Amino acid sequence: MSRVTLKNNSIGIIPARMNSTRFPGKPMEKILGLPMIGHVYLRTKMSSSLDRVVVATCDREIFNYIRELGGDVVMTSSSHVRASDRCAEALKIIEDEHHENYSYVAMIQGDEPFVNPKDIDEAIKILKSDIAIEVVNLMTNIEDIKEAEDYNNVKVVCDLFSNALYFSRCAIPSKNSEHNLNSWSKQTGLIFFRKSSLLLFNELKQSPLEILEGVDMLRLLENRMRIHMLEINGINIGVDTYDELLNAEKCLSKDGITQYLLKTYVKR
Repeated sequence: MSRVTLKNNSIGIIPARMNSTRFPGKPMEKILGLPMIGHVYLRTKMSSSLDRVVVATCDREIFNYIRELGGDVVMTSSSHVRASDRCAEALKIIEDEHHENYSYVAMIQGDEPFVNPKDIDEAIKILKSDIAIEVVNLMTNIEDIKEAEDYNNVKVVCDLFSNALYFSRCAIPSKNSEHNLNSWSKQTGLIFFRKSSLLLFNELKQSPLEILEGVDMLRLLENRMRIHMLEINGINIGVDTYDELLNAEKCLSKDGITQYLLKTYVKR
């Protein structure tokens, strides 16, 4: 059977599992009555740059919920340690079952309920515009010292052309100037790959700095792969703890997209 012709040649994959070390069960934790994975999936679906959006999970609870939404979901192995491995397996399943062939993969972590479809569109546009860019990662500005020192936040520094120079869980650049609040940035859980780069990333061994910092994007930098950082505006809270879930709920209560989702998908 011949391959299906795709408009954008791009797929969004949302890896999600219930067995999170820091916050077990968080994909199904409700934010304003809607499970967090529902927020992520439905907001990602609003992107005009993705031909398909699929949740990749090893948990039947998540699988059944996305099916109830009428969404696209695939079961993957429970042995995956990294989200990128789960994405690669899901990509193969989708391409084989639906006879589709994608060149660009948007990996949207299942704990990113603030994902903005316009940011997805911009990141895909950048990836397509320059063949030298192998990965696009979103980043946001850090607003206070507490956030900069939070180990859960991965900080990033860039060159003059918005390419990543280094990632760390420590506050980088160092805290030696009153100008730090204008220079601290954190990585988000939205990473956009060329398919070839995603597959190569999963084939490469863990690198020394990746292990030291606990940041997988360092594997790409240590192998001289180019990561373009796209700075986005607005609130972005990746949910790693219950306190962050409560903060996300407070912020999303004022969000226009969220209000639409609640009216459409939450039973009153």
